[in-house]
Amino acid sequence: MLNIWKIELLIFLAVSSTVKICLLGYSGHGIVVAEALRLLGYSDLYYADRNEMTNNPYQLEYAGLESDQEFPWQEFDVFTLGVGDNRLRKKMAARVKDQGKSLLTVKHPNASISMQAKIGEGAFIARNTSINPLAIIGEGVIINTAAVIEHECMVGDYAHIAPAATLAGNVTVQPGAFVGANAVVKQGVTIGTEAVVGSGSVVLKNVANYSTVVGVPAKTIQYE
Repeated sequence: MLNIWKIELLIFLAVSSTVKICLLGYSGHGIVVAEALRLLGYSDLYYADRNEMTNNPYQLEYAGLESDQEFPWQEFDVFTLGVGDNRLRKKMAARVKDQGKSLLTVKHPNASISMQAKIGEGAFIARNTSINPLAIIGEGVIINTAAVIEHECMVGDYAHIAPAATLAGNVTVQPGAFVGANAVVKQGVTIGTEAVVGSGSVVLKNVANYSTVVGVPAKTIQYE
């Protein structure tokens, strides 16, 4: 007799095979998203980019460029975001919403996500990430490979937590911020709007909006 989990899985697989998805951006980060979509069982996949890609490892169909007037928005059920740049990702998401379409949240099957965490629309949760109870992940956020988001952290819309970065408990990352690979942010610290934390930095105190910090301990090197 099938249990509830198995029934839900069968329903998901049936739905995923019929959903027509367009990935916006299919190089670099977009390829990582495409792999996750395939592993999740999505089969009807297309991509939008400036040019048709010669490197197409997951055999997506080319749909054109989403900023072109003739782009076939209504042919797709849902869209997902395949660019790492925070500002560009936000701009693409706005374009999707202007067309009355929705964004797919993509959670890699090897990600560890607490049932008590909240994940926003259009976010991407990569392989081997850990997101712990009461964490809140905003819209269009990237939680990249092997990043750790501890309890009660808040990651604002269109922020990016790079591979193997760690946010200790109760950290706040404001919208559009970037926390670099292998960085560590101390418990209770706030990373300001569109601030940048350099790779490998150890952040022990709050980071101002639009500033860049690097080092151990992290120090400010510039304001925008």
